[in-house]
Amino acid sequence: MDESEDPVASDERDTPDSAETHRITRLAIRAAREAGATALRGFRAPDLRVDVKTDIHDLVTEYDGACERRIRDLILTAYPDSTIVGEEEGASPGSGPLTWYIDPIDGTANFARGIAMWAVSIGVARDGELVSGVVYDPVSDHLFWADDRGAFLGDEPLRSRGFVEPSRATVALNFPLPRDLVHLPELALEQFVEVTRRFAQVRGLGSTCIALCWVAAGWIDATISFETNPWDVAAGSFIVRQAGGRYLSYRDGEVVPEARDYLGPHYYAAVAGGEFGILLEIMRTQSRRPLG
Repeated sequence: MDESEDPVASDERDTPDSAETHRITRLAIRAAREAGATALRGFRAPDLRVDVKTDIHDLVTEYDGACERRIRDLILTAYPDSTIVGEEEGASPGSGPLTWYIDPIDGTANFARGIAMWAVSIGVARDGELVSGVVYDPVSDHLFWADDRGAFLGDEPLRSRGFVEPSRATVALNFPLPRDLVHLPELALEQFVEVTRRFAQVRGLGSTCIALCWVAAGWIDATISFETNPWDVAAGSFIVRQAGGRYLSYRDGEVVPEARDYLGPHYYAAVAGGEFGILLEIMRTQSRRPLG
């Protein structure tokens, strides 16, 4: 990546802490772009091999592993004492302050079927506090990123503004998924019907990080999902908040305190001012499920 492509250019006014944060963001952008380029080589390839990871709804390809390994190599070359938590290779503890949360292909089921709705997601925490998030959609060449300067799409600032009345709003509803129908299935289906009736549009995107970034951009107005992992939401949740949107994590029917809530298992995100009561009620009831 040359300087003309770098949306996080150095600024002589940066404090040392800010300059270091921007170096982290620059590395995350480079890693996401390189992983995206690798994944594109397999996207819609006629010989792409798709395997089942945990069940028929959880797929994996050779590119998931290849992309994560490339990201890990870049991180550990620059910050060898980092902790890395990735979807494919798990956690690799380090002694330093940085933890990198990696989803090399968020939306693998889409990727595997040639559906252009997947992205690379990298979130970075320093001493547990998120400081940088990058989501790269290589098919559309959309680079979402955020750090202490705010949230951006490429070099354009993001503002999480949209419709706050359900009758005009679009919701990306990753619910009910098969795992949601294990718990309170009749209630889940009733709630889905109610959302479909109340909202102007309901969409299933199949990629957590894209849904969160689209909330940050104001392209959709809300999204919810259950039983997610930190690599799914670390980057996207940070981008939403830095864009001025709302992100809530739930556990046992209650909102998780904001500090480190990217570790929480269930989430709600909405554009600024988005108080969608039916979605919040779904979060309260469905987040009471047992985990593990």
